[in-house]
Amino acid sequence: MKLRRSMLFVPGDNAAMLSTSFIYKPDSIMFDLEDAVSPREKDSARLLVFQALQHPVYRDIETVVRINSLSTEFGRKDLEAAIRGGANVVRLPKTESPEAIRELETHVTRIEIACGRPVGDTKLMAAIESASGVVNAVAIATASPRMIAIAMAGFDYLVDMHTHRSDDWQPELFYARAAVLHAARAAHIDAFDVVYGNVNDDEGFKREVKIAKQLGFNGKSLIHPKQVYLLHRAYAPTQDEVDHARRVIAAAEEALSKGMGVVSLDGKMIDPPVLKEAEMTLQLAEAA
Repeated sequence: MKLRRSMLFVPGDNAAMLSTSFIYKPDSIMFDLEDAVSPREKDSARLLVFQALQHPVYRDIETVVRINSLSTEFGRKDLEAAIRGGANVVRLPKTESPEAIRELETHVTRIEIACGRPVGDTKLMAAIESASGVVNAVAIATASPRMIAIAMAGFDYLVDMHTHRSDDWQPELFYARAAVLHAARAAHIDAFDVVYGNVNDDEGFKREVKIAKQLGFNGKSLIHPKQVYLLHRAYAPTQDEVDHARRVIAAAEEALSKGMGVVSLDGKMIDPPVLKEAEMTLQLAEAA
């Protein structure tokens, strides 16, 4: 199972970050060709990202490219560069309907065939940034077998909802977070929580990570390298959780070796969801 706790945004026109972002060891790196790049820099950023994707240092990390919308003059060019460059995932911004994903998939398939990549090799993810996107989240998440994740984009969503971000438990984001997360789980794909924009507020960031983790998000989209370490540390299980997970797996393995159909530990049943949770705990512990 691919671990996706952190997806670090890297502006496509920032040559220095393009060449060094791997050192921060996020689970995924997202080269951004959309909002982080001004219109006059779009073409040069696309070339820089195309070259970065082929660098050997990115072979062992999941690479994502956020393209511009296909309705813009840049979208299809971005898609060509991402797929021909070897990106693992294409992130579609401002996704409001499953038709947008199906249109994207059609173009991806065409480009894969043209450049010799196996059809289906390029995966997709969608950013949910509006009320329409939230309402259609299930349809978007299940629109293509290429889909591996959906992500909440809080700023655009809150503008669409005529409100703004508050502190503490953030009620203005609760429904959208819950809807996007349920859509991801129904589709058996990953879910990313919103970006935390104040890179100087570590305590605020950690509070928000706690909310995302408790809700069940796989991780968050990040805009600063230092947030990678803070997020990974927050998602790391405690030693008690690791010890319990090891006992769960040991009990399940012992029962399997003895042909026992029912497994229990400390008087509690060990069913497949409990075993899966234990395995995830150990995976998070190892990654931390």
